[in-house]
Amino acid sequence: MQQPPGSFEQQAALLLSQMTLKEKANEMHGEGLKKLVIGILTRGHLLPVHAGGSKRLGIPSISFTDGPRGVGTAVSTNFPVTMARGASWDADLEKRIGEAMGTEARCAGANYSGAVCINLLRHPSWGRSQETYGEDPWHLGEMGSALVTGIQKHNVMACLKHFALNSIENSRFLIDVNVDERSLHEVYLPHFKKCIEAGAASVMTAYNKVGGEYCGENKYLLSNVLRNEWGFRGFITSDWFWGVRNTEKGIKAGMNVEMPSKKFYKFSKIKKLLNEGKITMEDIDKLALPFIRTKLEWASRKDFMNYTKNLLACDAHRNLARETAEKSAVLLKNENVILPLKKDAIRKLAIVGSVAKTKNDGDHASSKVKSPYVVTPYDGIKNYLGSEVEILYAGENDLEGIRRISREADAVIVVAGFKYTEEGEYIHLLGKRSKPGKLPLLAKLGIASKGDRVPLALHERDLKVIKVVTSVTDKAIVCLAGGGAITMEGWKEKVSAILMTFYNGMEGGNALARILFGDVSPSGKLPFTIPQNESDLPFFDSYADKIAYEYYHGYTLFDKFKKKPAFPFGFGLSYTTFFYSNLQVLTAVVKAHNDVVRISVDVENTGSVSGEEIIQVYIGFSKSKIDRPVKLLRGFKKIWLTPGEKKTASFEIKTADLSYYDVLSGCWMVELMEHEVFAGKSSVEEDLPGAVFTVN
Repeated sequence: MQQPPGSFEQQAALLLSQMTLKEKANEMHGEGLKKLVIGILTRGHLLPVHAGGSKRLGIPSISFTDGPRGVGTAVSTNFPVTMARGASWDADLEKRIGEAMGTEARCAGANYSGAVCINLLRHPSWGRSQETYGEDPWHLGEMGSALVTGIQKHNVMACLKHFALNSIENSRFLIDVNVDERSLHEVYLPHFKKCIEAGAASVMTAYNKVGGEYCGENKYLLSNVLRNEWGFRGFITSDWFWGVRNTEKGIKAGMNVEMPSKKFYKFSKIKKLLNEGKITMEDIDKLALPFIRTKLEWASRKDFMNYTKNLLACDAHRNLARETAEKSAVLLKNENVILPLKKDAIRKLAIVGSVAKTKNDGDHASSKVKSPYVVTPYDGIKNYLGSEVEILYAGENDLEGIRRISREADAVIVVAGFKYTEEGEYIHLLGKRSKPGKLPLLAKLGIASKGDRVPLALHERDLKVIKVVTSVTDKAIVCLAGGGAITMEGWKEKVSAILMTFYNGMEGGNALARILFGDVSPSGKLPFTIPQNESDLPFFDSYADKIAYEYYHGYTLFDKFKKKPAFPFGFGLSYTTFFYSNLQVLTAVVKAHNDVVRISVDVENTGSVSGEEIIQVYIGFSKSKIDRPVKLLRGFKKIWLTPGEKKTASFEIKTADLSYYDVLSGCWMVELMEHEVFAGKSSVEEDLPGAVFTVN
């Protein structure tokens, strides 16, 4: 039987009273540097990295696996990247993915997962945008909480990362982020709070500074906000290698565990600071206690199944990876209903583009997952069609070949986008202003250095292909692979269809074929705004030493300043059509505290095929007396509808979720006024029927 929480506190305190200083210091760092190198050199992936634990006292250790798209410490299921899953807007699906990741983590010998990356996408050039869910804090919190719940079902501790304001890659080790208190609390932290409320066991700090202090040494973030304001009882680990820079500052700030090995939290440095009176034994105990307590609590939990190696990349998880890729794809354009393609109308199909034959599953740094296979777009389509349709192919450098086969083909699939060498985690020597490339040691370990993606447009290699194809056929279908927003000005009007597929995992090619030929109707929606002009976005400098993060970004910025995006947040087409009607606010007047706004809306499938629709609910603040966004996402739900079917979707929004952060009082305030509510198919006004309710 699981013991009550109080007993774990008492057990941890008792064990702490019996520990030597050396044993306490051992609870403050990882032991993973050797395993890290051995795993990469011998197996091509990490081994689980351990921290803490005492055989003498019976204290368990943590065993860490990374991988926002799977389990990085074994040959395992390679899911679509987090951004793709953000485009699914499907929290139930994300929970199932978490359950699969938790299962496979246990099979790989891990009990601690770094899969929950919820950094807000402030600017789409961020190189690691693929590792998070999107630009909206509410959406981030809902999807991240679902992943936390799924992972922790299997007694694997979920780690939220990277706390906080990590949204530039190339200068992540150096940059100092300045943010006002209101923007911090309303924009950059709410999703972390929501995931902690969902029960996340741990938090990993970011490399960057906030307000002049490195996040791993930032007392305001770690102690004032995380511990005191939010009541977080779990443990905090540093990001790896450079997450702590100063022993005394890290300890005083409340950083529990240095990962993956001891550099600043080694016994000799801790003992020296104690002898000098710069830290106290109470400081040490305050760090060790929550770590020990959390491990004791999780070790006491009973498993409900056996975690055997045959569950790694098992058929059920591979099918889930394919389902995820299918539900993540976003149809951005479908002129003259060219999609879905019909087998009996296609004799020859051309497949071209720089990543058509590439095993393109995302970057190759900490989020890399080694899977048994990766199905390319070319192979997925070829396997799907078999011998029924002739497949034509020409490489991206063979422009005349592309011209010839495009003329011959009944349709042309252009698979364009980016590769792991062109965006993603950026590894470079600390303090160096090296430009993207490969560092010799890291290259030997299989880690490439790349980083932020500036500009957002496709490379010339793909632009040339699209230009050639569209010059000879009006049957061009562009499938885009990448970690986030890709600008399409100059060519989007010339192609018949655009499908955003992201880095869509080990089953991505199979999923793509099923979407193109109508086995699946696309249901994904953009989790970010795609601009027409990059100048409409917030300021971004990949190599900045300092930067200000402001209140508005993404759709809130476009709404506030009346900018027109190329494709808005929440946008996505289907092979069917949906009609919204009868939006009702069932609680016309609500109290400011501890009340709920109840909303319902009818949605009807007015097309000819079955499909899923994502209903988005936004709250408007046009009557506000202070500066607030035009509207904010406060709910979403995915429903399945057959042709002609109508369903009523219901939502409940807490009045606390209407609040803003009042800097003077340090409190969250709900305005007593009329609020708008919108429900529809995207964030643009024409897609959003509206109603009102009043808070008094």
